[in-house]
Amino acid sequence: MAFHNTLTHKRIRIRIPKNYHQEPVISRLVSDYGLTINISAAILGANAVGDGWFDLDLQGKNTQIDSGLTYLKDLELEIWEDTNIGDW
Repeated sequence: MAFHNTLTHKRIRIRIPKNYHQEPVISRLVSDYGLTINISAAILGANAVGDGWFDLDLQGKNTQIDSGLTYLKDLELEIWEDTNIGDW
């Protein structure tokens, strides 16, 4: 089906708890799921103190994006999906 092969974008915001700061969470979205990631905003405390927040623009096939989101959800990260993230 052509729908599954079409490149699409999804904008999300994720919270990365401090216990995940040494984990390559965003890198795995690229290497394991083949997504192109643009970080449009980020907050990460110095010396990995506190939680980090990332606004991400995910680009890939619908199946890749769905698989990447499942990975993030399996890590039990907080995820907000919104087309107006830039307005937050």
